[in-house]
Amino acid sequence: MTTDTAARSTQGERTRAMRLRLMEATVDSLVELGWAGTTTTVVSRRAGVSRGAQLHHFPSKQALVVAAVEHLTDRRRDDMRRHAESLPEHDRIRGVLEILAAQFVSPVFFAALELWVAARTDADLRESVAPLERRIGRETHAYAVELLDIDESRGDNRQLVQATLDLVRGLGLAASLSDDAARRSTVLDSWAAVLERELDQS
Repeated sequence: MTTDTAARSTQGERTRAMRLRLMEATVDSLVELGWAGTTTTVVSRRAGVSRGAQLHHFPSKQALVVAAVEHLTDRRRDDMRRHAESLPEHDRIRGVLEILAAQFVSPVFFAALELWVAARTDADLRESVAPLERRIGRETHAYAVELLDIDESRGDNRQLVQATLDLVRGLGLAASLSDDAARRSTVLDSWAAVLERELDQS
């Protein structure tokens, strides 16, 4: 590797590391301070990045926040795949529900929630957020089908998967206000029994 190539590689690594710090600081700020309290100044200070460097990569708060939620959602998906590798054969459906529910009580979900609430009354933000939300919804649905190892064209499988995602999202919303882990576990136990009975797993 030539000196110039090595320098470019090192610079590229530094840039990626800086962008990652900015995105992680953005999510942390959204969770702790909400949409209104998350400013580009706050994020750059938390990330240890100059305002000029931050604005070079993300010229607006909107661009920064959408990129952060998208990036960390992808990372959570990768984590979900790793957890899926250890799913037991016995009570697999209950294990799948646990993996899915965990996505909706994570910092990334709470950060995205702040973004979606703000987008409800901000047309420009909604224009950026809506396609992201749709993509995440499609990917999560497809992954739930994969985890459950079912053919969603059979019986009521598609509707049951969507009901499952609506359920865990609702449990996540409840968790944003208080720790309801015990109630969530009981609800998931009951829903697992419904899926065991109603899913067409043939």
